[in-house]
Amino acid sequence: MKILFIGGTGTISSAITRQLASSGHDLWLLNRGNRKDEVPENVRQVFCDINDEDKVLQLVGNETFDAVCEFIGFLPSQVERDIRLFKGRTRQYVYISSASAYNKPAACHVISEGTTLANPYWEYSRNKIACEELLLKEYRKNGFPVTIVRPSHTYCERGVPVSVHGLNGSWQVLKRMMEGKPVLIQGDGSSLWTLTWNEDFAKGFIGLLGNPKAVGEAFQIMSDESLTWTQIYQCVANALGVELHPYYVASEFLAAVAPEAYDFTGNLLGDKSVTVVFDCQKLKRAVPGFQATTRFDEGVRRCIAYLKEHPELQTEDEEFDAWCDRVIEAQERARKLILR
Repeated sequence: MKILFIGGTGTISSAITRQLASSGHDLWLLNRGNRKDEVPENVRQVFCDINDEDKVLQLVGNETFDAVCEFIGFLPSQVERDIRLFKGRTRQYVYISSASAYNKPAACHVISEGTTLANPYWEYSRNKIACEELLLKEYRKNGFPVTIVRPSHTYCERGVPVSVHGLNGSWQVLKRMMEGKPVLIQGDGSSLWTLTWNEDFAKGFIGLLGNPKAVGEAFQIMSDESLTWTQIYQCVANALGVELHPYYVASEFLAAVAPEAYDFTGNLLGDKSVTVVFDCQKLKRAVPGFQATTRFDEGVRRCIAYLKEHPELQTEDEEFDAWCDRVIEAQERARKLILR
């Protein structure tokens, strides 16, 4: 197949890029080239700002594609731009939405593609919903061949997935663990979460490309493994070879006292604090044989090994570290006051 990725080098898309390239597909990446050295040699790279529509048309010319996949579309205006650029030029347009778009809290913790979309806590999710609605309207009205994909928490070797972290990612949380310091976990750590290794995600995604069952439909692609947040952090500690010292704090409190830039209202209240278990039967019917095979304890060991080999990814965050200490101190002070 001849496929164009808008993006193609991120956490989710990089694994898909590698797998498609190894299978001999005619793959094009349209992006700014920030990770061009990581792209397989047989992939054609088009360096451009996708918002420069004239430049895109100049570089892509009269090419048509079996699939165009949008990995970095977050706003309805960006989806409208893609429709202008690729209407009549692709047999399938795959839009990466988000499982955070599902209703928070949902009426049932078992989530399927039919679960209501609504998230009062997170503007990011509401924008994804708006993008989906726009694309489905274009499909119903004009036959624009959209497929919607809703990932949940997909991760790769470049970062360890944790729930409470600062602007510099997860390394400071790992550093606290290695120093024997307590790490913040929202709630009581018992809510269930699903983490999907990006190479597993890629298998399901590729199975939807060129698939006649996929056009006009939405699919979620996740692992079947559900873990509590305490189990997730314990797997991280085990991979580091250290003892876990969890410190539990209500999600509402964390959202109320965190710097606005952390966006814990969206990330926690609108996503990671809510128990969800994903039903991927629709995907498995469309892509027979799909199965995520990487357990989180295996995947996180790969992450830790990779991070230890790449010091440039070990970004410390003193501001977040100090904030964690203040949160713990404040809660401990409140507990002592009440117990007097």
